[in-house]
Parts: sequence; structure tokens; C-alpha cells
Amino acid sequence: MTAAIHQNIPDSRGLSLFDADPDLWRLMQIYLDRETRDLVRPELERMGALAGGLLEELALTADKNPPELRIRARNGADEERILKHPAYEELERYAFSEFGLAAMSHRGGVFGSADKLPPIVKYALVYLFVQAEFGLCCPLSMTDSLTRTLVKFGDPELVAQYFDQLTSQDMETLFQGAMFMTEQVAGSDVGAIDTIARFEDGDWKLYGDKWFCSNPDAALGMVLARPEGGGTGTKGLSLFLLPRQMPDGRKNDYRILRLKDKMGTRSMASGEIALEGATAYLVGEAGQGFKQMTDMINMSRLANGVRSAGLMRRSVTESLFIARNRTAFGKRLVDLPVMRRQLLKMITTAEQGRSMVFHTADVLRRADAGEAGFDKVLRILTPLVKFRTCRDARKVAGDAMEVRGGCGYIEEWSDARVLRDAHLGSIWEGTSNIVALDVARAVRREDALSALEAHVKGLIGEASETLGAQTEIADQFARAAAFMDGVAHDRDREIETRAAASAVYNATSAAFLAWEDAQLRHVGNATTGDRLAIAQSVLRHKLSVRDPLAHDDSEADMAARLLDEGAGQQVAAQ
Repeated sequence: MTAAIHQNIPDSRGLSLFDADPDLWRLMQIYLDRETRDLVRPELERMGALAGGLLEELALTADKNPPELRIRARNGADEERILKHPAYEELERYAFSEFGLAAMSHRGGVFGSADKLPPIVKYALVYLFVQAEFGLCCPLSMTDSLTRTLVKFGDPELVAQYFDQLTSQDMETLFQGAMFMTEQVAGSDVGAIDTIARFEDGDWKLYGDKWFCSNPDAALGMVLARPEGGGTGTKGLSLFLLPRQMPDGRKNDYRILRLKDKMGTRSMASGEIALEGATAYLVGEAGQGFKQMTDMINMSRLANGVRSAGLMRRSVTESLFIARNRTAFGKRLVDLPVMRRQLLKMITTAEQGRSMVFHTADVLRRADAGEAGFDKVLRILTPLVKFRTCRDARKVAGDAMEVRGGCGYIEEWSDARVLRDAHLGSIWEGTSNIVALDVARAVRREDALSALEAHVKGLIGEASETLGAQTEIADQFARAAAFMDGVAHDRDREIETRAAASAVYNATSAAFLAWEDAQLRHVGNATTGDRLAIAQSVLRHKLSVRDPLAHDDSEADMAARLLDEGAGQQVAAQ
């Protein structure tokens, strides 16, 4: 008798997430200059290899061993500290020290660069890192964004006091950052914050409870508080920098009350704190705290979008690996028509997210450089990314779990963890309703939609040689923009805000994808047309009226491009 052949479940352990994703490097060719590309490619390769191997193992371990709050030593002495698992601490070392992810946007020296690196370098590396570990990315982005906000608004002496520690790659001297804003009575309604700031004996002292504080033992936190007599609503808030320890080594006067038992991001501590006369330093002008904190929130929102896009890419990479390496009913999964359609839908949504976050990172670079109008483009893109990319990640992660099947529901694999973590993006730094309304606010108050329209028009013009007589992207963007404009200026249509924001997101992503495709042709890439095909898929499935009962065989060519063996799988040459 012939023994039955046993087929093991395909396991991608050790797969380089850089090599498995050739579009990542292709996009670096159009978003980075040659010198920067040459500098960062080895780091992207290193991060991709680590994320598919060692970092993944560390993340699985850290997820199963969450942090613990210790209040007292065994002899009864006050010893408030958070105990972190060594696996999490090793992840911290890779992110903050090895790769300098919180430092590279603020100073030179990372990877030997003479100057600070453009935002997309950091975000491309985080895009890979998060495919292994999500939880740590919150302290990472808060440290990064706190430094930005402090430098932008803080007194030079205050900046000088903490800048070196915030941007250190030495774990012994590094100061991590946090943002303490949420209160029980004031979740999304920031104007209801009732933490009080009193000026006592020449120092600001904070009193109140903060309800959701991630990285609560961070060396520095940005805190919104209301100076006594400063007025009500958001106009009465000021921004303060809260040190964990005072210069003399004494612990500041606030307590961590407990840690949260969270659905996801279990590796990273989130807690509640009680401010009991804690000393803090005013950042910028009193009464401008909400506007200043908004800068930090927006950077955190963009980081959230990058992380969600990365989770979608991890989901797609795993699904493609399984589909190409597992058989059922005598065929590989990738050759089964229904599976092909599912994979194409996942790829379309994931690549939308990637184009939106990478292009927004480049808009951030141009806005910070003072290019006219790009501050307004950034203003609308950031909540758009936070709204739609974060929501889409939940669906794509769920589909990936299904592709793996029963093993996807088992915690030995990462599917369940990725799905749990994916739900975070659409909650923190504003729920979907809040950020969709913020898109409308940017349109109504700051005319940000006009800036985006001008930018998209320019991109479509640059892609005209590729698009030829096709006008569908421009036409659909015009329709989406008109829809959003009407909703933003008519409060009776507020119920349509989410639909309008989704429409603008989808139309904008189609324009970005088409522009990227055209730019790849200019640099002589051998696999052009893929991103234009994805843009057309966005138009067909997310912006067009379709008869759900009609026959549709329009996806065959796209499936051949993106799913067949060898399609798009060779990393483009430098």
C-alpha cells in the first residue's frame, strides 16, 4: 500500500516581508531621490527580514505576556512601575535604537545621514515593522509626534532641555513620549475636559483624572488641561509637558491607577492616571492648547493610517502565500475563481491604503518645506486616511483569517492578533464618526477641499500620457468632491458625511494610484500597469453604479497581472 501524502499547513515563517512585497521598493523609486534610496534600501531589506522572522516571534511572545503594574515593593515601599516582558523590551530596542524610528524625522545621524530623513523613510520602515508588531508603534509614534509638537510650539529652553533625550538611540538615555487627553466625561468631546491647571508658587500644577493613557509610564507626556479662569470649551484649554520624574529625581505627583485589559495591542501598556498637583510646563501660548495638540493628534492619525495599511499588506502577503502553497479540490487555492476574486478585492483595498499613506507622507514633507497649499492638502488627507484606511484594515484582516481557515483562528498564528490590532486604528485619535466630521470641518472652515482638488488635477495632468483619453478618474473625483462640498456646507446633510468622506477617499486614491503608475513608467519599471489596473478596480467597485445581478468578467486581466505565478514578484532593480 502506498502511504498517504500528508500536506502541512503552509507556514511563511522566515519570509522576508520586503522581498515578498516588490511594490514597496518600486514606490520608493518615485518618492525618494537616488541618494536617499541608496542609503535606506539596506535598512528596508533588514527590516523586512526581521519582521518576517525574529520580530514576529518577539511580537507573539509579547502579546501573550502583557505588561504588569507594580505599586509597591515587597517591603511596602512605593515602587510604582510597569513591568514589561523582555520580548517587548527587545522590540523597543529595535524600533528606537537599531532603526531610530522616533529620531530620524528630527535630526541627522540615523543610518549615517547628514540630515534628518524625509517622512516616507520612517513610514516605509514602520509599514514593515508593524507587520510584525503593532502595540509598540503607539509609543513610537507618540514619541515622534510629541517631539515635533514640542519643537514647533515649545519655548526654546524647554526644547533644549529634552530634545536630545527624545531623539536618543541609546535605550539608557531615551525619553519616550505619551499623550494624555481622554477623560471619562470628555472622550471625543475634547471641549469637556475638566483637568485643572493651577499656577502655584511659580509652577503649573495639574489636577484631574485621565482615563485612557497609552504608555503611561513614559518619561514625558503631552497633556491638555484647563487653567483656572481660562474659559470653557476648547478655547479654554492649554497644552502642558508632563515629566514622569522631576530634575532632582523625585517622581512627579501623579499615579498610575491601573492598566487596561484590552482586546488588542496587549503588548503595550495603557492605563489610567490621577494627576495630584503634578508639575508641568506650559507649551506655547496659553489658551491655544487644542490647536497645538491637534498637530500631535494629526501626526498620530497619519501614523495610525500607516499602521493600518501595513496590517493590510501583512494580510495580503499571508493570503497570497497560502493561496499559492495550498491545494484544495485538486487545485491551488490561487487558481480557484472565487478565491481569485477575494484576493483581488483585498489587494485593491490594501493598495489604496498604501498609496494614500505614502502620498500623504510626501505631502507632509512638502507642507513642512513651506510649499504653498500643501498644508491644506495635508489637513484633509490626514483625517481621510484615518477614517477609511483604518476601517478597511478590519475587513482585510478578517478576510485573511478566512483565507488561512481554521488555523487563522488559532493564536499560534498571527491572524487573530492582526485582526484584534486592526480594530484599534478606527478608535484611537478619533472614532470614524469624529474623523469623518473632521473632514467636513476642514472643507467648511479651511477650504481644504479646493487645495486637494488642485493637487489631484495636477497629478492627473502628470499622468495624462498614461491615461490618454480616459477621464473617468477626473470625472469621479469631481463628483466626489461636489458631494463632499455639499454635505460639508449643509448641516441638514450631516448624516451623509461618512459616505461623502468615503467617496473622496476612493476617488483620491484612484488618482494617486494612476499617478504612481505613470511615474513608474517614467523610471522604466518593468511591471507598469498594475497600479493603474488597481485604480480602475477602485472606480469599478467603489465609485460606479453596478448591477449586482449582472455578469461581470472584467477582472480576468487584473487577476492575471496580480495573482499568477511570477506576476509582479521580482523586486525592481535599483
